Amino acid sequence: MSARAVAIALSLLCLSLPAQAGPTRYEPRRAGHPLRIAAYAAHPFGVVLDTLIFHPAWWVGQHEPFRTLFGVQTQSDDGAELRYSRAEPAPEPDLGSSEPEAD
Repeated sequence: MSARAVAIALSLLCLSLPAQAGPTRYEPRRAGHPLRIAAYAAHPFGVVLDTLIFHPAWWVGQHEPFRTLFGVQTQSDDGAELRYSRAEPAPEPDLGSSEPEAD
């Protein structure tokens, strides 16, 4: 058997093994917390409100005259805020300073 065949066989063996990560374990002390139970009960209502009220309200707010009335500013690039990581802060926008730049 060639070294390449052995490498392929080992790779396939490693890929066929089950992953070690699994679901979190059930913890009765955390699962029975009253706020968690309330969150389980309130979640469907939040989804319904989001779908039936907030999404259409956002859509209406994106169109004139409501955009001007509510002061909505659109971005030309939706991913602009995702370009910078937390370790690297986003650059400050150039708002035009009244002081002349030193050469």
